[in-house]
Amino acid sequence: MASFADAARFLLLTAVGIAGNPSTADAASASPVSGWRSDLDWAALNSKLSSSASLIDTSYDDYAGECRPEFSEPWDSISNHALIDQPSGMCLPWLYLGWEMSWPRPSENGHLNQTFNQAYQDILDLFNDASTDVESWLADPTNPSLNLPSKVLFPSIASDVVAAVNFAKEHGLEISVKNSGHSYQGASSKKNTLLLNMNRYTHYAPTGITDCDASILGSTVTEDLSNQPCLLSLAKNKSSLIRVGGGENFDKVYRAVIAANEEEGYKYHLVGGYAGTVSPMGWSWQGGLGGSTGGRLYGFGVDQVVQLEMVLPNGVHVKFGPTDWEDASAEGFTVPRTKVVSGVCRSNPDEHDEENWVWQSCPEDFDIDFNDMWFAVRGGGGGTWGVVTSVYLQLHDYLPFKSYLFNNPPFRTEKCTAIFPQFAEFVAHYMSAPSLLNVTKERSHACGSPDPRAGIYCHGEEDVMQAWTRFLDLNNSTDPANVACLFSSDKLASHYNLPAPPGYAEFMISFAKNLRADRFPGKVPDDPPGKIGADLAGVLVPQSWLDEGEENRKTLQENGTPYYYAFGGAAASGSDQANSLSQAHRNAAFMAYFSDDYFWGNLFPKMFDISDKTKFPPVFGSNHAGFLTAGPLKEDWTKPCPREWTFEERREKCISFQEAIYGTERLARLEAIKKAVDPQFIFNCVNCVGNNLPEASKSEDDEPSPAEAEPLLGNSSDETSGASFVSSFVAAISATAVYLLIHIM
Repeated sequence: MASFADAARFLLLTAVGIAGNPSTADAASASPVSGWRSDLDWAALNSKLSSSASLIDTSYDDYAGECRPEFSEPWDSISNHALIDQPSGMCLPWLYLGWEMSWPRPSENGHLNQTFNQAYQDILDLFNDASTDVESWLADPTNPSLNLPSKVLFPSIASDVVAAVNFAKEHGLEISVKNSGHSYQGASSKKNTLLLNMNRYTHYAPTGITDCDASILGSTVTEDLSNQPCLLSLAKNKSSLIRVGGGENFDKVYRAVIAANEEEGYKYHLVGGYAGTVSPMGWSWQGGLGGSTGGRLYGFGVDQVVQLEMVLPNGVHVKFGPTDWEDASAEGFTVPRTKVVSGVCRSNPDEHDEENWVWQSCPEDFDIDFNDMWFAVRGGGGGTWGVVTSVYLQLHDYLPFKSYLFNNPPFRTEKCTAIFPQFAEFVAHYMSAPSLLNVTKERSHACGSPDPRAGIYCHGEEDVMQAWTRFLDLNNSTDPANVACLFSSDKLASHYNLPAPPGYAEFMISFAKNLRADRFPGKVPDDPPGKIGADLAGVLVPQSWLDEGEENRKTLQENGTPYYYAFGGAAASGSDQANSLSQAHRNAAFMAYFSDDYFWGNLFPKMFDISDKTKFPPVFGSNHAGFLTAGPLKEDWTKPCPREWTFEERREKCISFQEAIYGTERLARLEAIKKAVDPQFIFNCVNCVGNNLPEASKSEDDEPSPAEAEPLLGNSSDETSGASFVSSFVAAISATAVYLLIHIM
């Protein structure tokens, strides 16, 4: 088995290291050193912090000593749970994110003068230890490619964040923000910045669930917005919420919901991420794919947000949310359309005790449009609009849970391995063409999957085993051994003499110790990270194109892999029509990966409307957009960005990371909001909105364009979502590698 594991790791590293986008980080300083910006009065900042906050100097030695050892653990036991609590706060889920573009080769200008092909070869050498220079790159504290922060602040309350932002604004510093660092593009770490590591921030989730009193329905929103979350929730026919702090990840939030359910009888359900160390504070702002937690029933992560609390780049502590809405069911939406967003400012920002916070109307010179902020934050990515200190998330009524696994331990057989392609085809039909299996759309939407290899996760009524049997029958393959390749979490629980898990998080906690190494019992596990994260981004395949004919489905089966099923159903209809998540997300059947050569030249013109050459459409899924991705040629959208070009040429002549995610029209609005909200670009994270703007344009005064109406099933070219990606050949290799790594251990 070890040889297969080695092969899998080789395939994975081959897949994830062959594309690139330049970093715009300042390369003037090689690595953070103790006493960074010693000309500033850091003692003045320290004096304004709470007693539980901590401001520290950091260095490469911290990263090398605290973070690198974890990546020497056996592959299936590596965990971000071991990294997020390290004292320096600098650790990242993928080791090489500590260098610009996850590329440790020394470069004085962020690799701009180096080529995609060079990056590819270096990644192969890094994996094979073929280069004698590799260890010297990694061990050199003066390597100019290092991309680590110079000071780290661990805020514990909002006043700490206010003090830090005001200090940065006064002295022209940049701020980077991190919860767990789960950012494929490396947005959570940047050299020559003050990093706000939110991991020690106040935890609200353990006591944060609110059951709304239905008698307030119809009341006026109070001036301090204290009843706004419940009024909006009740307008959605929901009755419960949970407040989550800016430093809490899904492991903490899931366990808070579990504790409440165990105490009160199962009544709450939370839509969240697949891995426990993913945070709502990044996942939600990128869109939030709920493939394992009912996203097709209840919408994307952005659709769960009811109220936001933030410290903005101007240093003001605010909270805001919709205060006027209208029914949109006639247009096919399942939630009200947001008409007006209102906000309040905290008038005593130095007050440490939250019980004494005073929320009032913002002063006359406060010129931030809360409608723009509500739009931008929810879908426009994290780390660039300010610091989210807490959020109210929608809770839904609990539904019975069941997962289905294909050919997983302890029931794996070679026969089942051989028919996996048929299972993948079955999942595609169940999720996006259920009528072919006599399954209703409603029952199909009860299930989702981040990847068929990871299982199918269902909430409520579903027909998975019955549909699987029917699929095999239609394909003349009803051997009982084939039927048994797919089994439920109930069967797994029985095998291990455990109770059937009542929810997704309980399932992950219960079986972690049986299915893989479990160094953190009782916590929701994460996917084992590695030295290099994904650099791919998936295409949001339009449901309308898929429905044109069976031939299109066959094309996908032959050319794309793997698929991510968190789309359709409420993911299309659950929008308040006031968020920046692309219409491509709403219109998608699923997310898939293709060869860049094949996709741009063959599928792209068929899937997306490119008739208007002034508007590049949204194409890619945002949450899993990799750090080295780019779109096609600007002058010919049917041709991929050449790999022999330097990254400087690619940046100039190819569709950018951000354009491929948001589309040029939506990105223009987001960039205008960015300039209005953060004119000093205090928050300027890698590949975030505004990060790719030329320096001269950052000072231009652009007026944010008015919000456009969001159709339920509009043309997918109206918005974008995701980042550009590399190649389907690469994607296929990556998928194969992931499958091997998960299933052979």
